[in-house]
Amino acid sequence: MSARPTGARPGPRELGVVVGDLPTGPANAITDVAGVRVGHTTLHEGERLHTGVTAVVPDALGAGPGRRRSLPCGLFVGNGFGKLVGATQLEQLGTIETPVVLTATLSAFRAADALVTHVLALPGYEEVRSLNPLVGETNDGYLSDIRARPITEDHVLAALDGATAGPVAQGCVGAGAGTSALGYKGGIGTSSRRVEVAGATRTVGALVQSNFSGTLTVQGVPMPAADLLGTPSISSAGPRAEEIDEVPKGSGVPEGNSCMIVVATDAPLDARRLERVARRAVFAMGRVGSDFSHGSGDYGLAFTTADPADRLLLPDDALNPLFAATMDAVEEALLASVLTAVTTVGHRGTEHGVPHDALLARLRAAGALPGR
Repeated sequence: MSARPTGARPGPRELGVVVGDLPTGPANAITDVAGVRVGHTTLHEGERLHTGVTAVVPDALGAGPGRRRSLPCGLFVGNGFGKLVGATQLEQLGTIETPVVLTATLSAFRAADALVTHVLALPGYEEVRSLNPLVGETNDGYLSDIRARPITEDHVLAALDGATAGPVAQGCVGAGAGTSALGYKGGIGTSSRRVEVAGATRTVGALVQSNFSGTLTVQGVPMPAADLLGTPSISSAGPRAEEIDEVPKGSGVPEGNSCMIVVATDAPLDARRLERVARRAVFAMGRVGSDFSHGSGDYGLAFTTADPADRLLLPDDALNPLFAATMDAVEEALLASVLTAVTTVGHRGTEHGVPHDALLARLRAAGALPGR
């Protein structure tokens, strides 16, 4: 297991790209929602493996004083070409019982078993006989040998046990180590917003695993890979055309790909309202240029850490600020997932990082970024 490539490139704000006018939290990450931690396990082994695990861990889940066995959560499926483990119970009951784990498509099932191991080992879970693990995925099979299914229980447990608050590593880390998005190298991205809702300051945080096709769009300005890289995009995200019977080789039709979006908030919302928030999270993909193709698994999850003693749920007509905060946080997280990623030589080809100088030049030419 190697630490290369890294996700150390500048993100949107460091490049002068600011989404919306709402303030961020101190880390500009999903961890700005109090009690939410993130952990990564990253595998980079030569050109053969670029994959990993990302865990979003709400501290409110668990046994003991102040802990709960479930949190309200909403799910919105933009397109269901995916393997979201635990989706049906989440949809039916509107709650999550475990942290959210993200990984590669063919490793999702091993990750789910490891997540069960993690939760059953917690104090107070000795008599539990049923549990709904929640594991999302995208297909990193272009850059990584996905058929090897290299993710083990130890990798998942390391991401869960190593989850921390504060700044979150982005780009080619964790579940984003081998992903591709919008003609470039994709990855993990995160962002947050603070907003006044019904007289109280609330925080919304988003974390994304980007692996979808389309044309990267920044501040409304298209950034085609063919233009910025000076060559046609070497690959599309997700499984290759030969893995999808409906897409003939060489057809030019976008191949299967996906995006997982996890939204956390401290606002008092029930599952129905959280589903409306999750819906806006998927809508935000359109802002950065997603083509929402046939083979894409686009999922939005939104959960709340609000104290259940706060029984005064926000009314529907008070949700607009949360919707705006969600759209902005997800848009910035998606941009961060691509802009922080580095060029990666993989199992079946290469995905290039976005050339920042060319991107900034195009933004200035379009009047979308002040000149220097």
